[in-house]
Amino acid sequence: MKNRKTIPFDFVLEQLFAAEPVVKPMFGCYAVYVRDKIVLILRNRDDFTDDNGVWIATAPEHHESLKHDFPSMRSVKLLGGRITAWQNLPYDSADFEESVIKACSYILGGDQRIGKIPKPRKKRKSKG
Repeated sequence: MKNRKTIPFDFVLEQLFAAEPVVKPMFGCYAVYVRDKIVLILRNRDDFTDDNGVWIATAPEHHESLKHDFPSMRSVKLLGGRITAWQNLPYDSADFEESVIKACSYILGGDQRIGKIPKPRKKRKSKG
């Protein structure tokens, strides 16, 4: 069993250091935020291992152009096979680290294809 306190692929944080990334646990993974956007999820779990790697927050209209830049990029399978905003740079691909470093450089450069502003959380009603 992997230690859940260890952030996988921490070289991502080194690459994004200049942008002051914020990391938050999310669904047994780690979400990486830069400014007001979620940009990546770092996933290395024992279940659904095909989806381990670095997930890119994007939109379906950017998939084709990003796929050109990241040939190993694929949809996240555990999300049901439908087209989603998330694309995976799979850990088991030969160009994993190279692709992730490239994605980080795109984030630092302000590439508009990467990153999504999360929807605001609903406030809980106070009991009174």
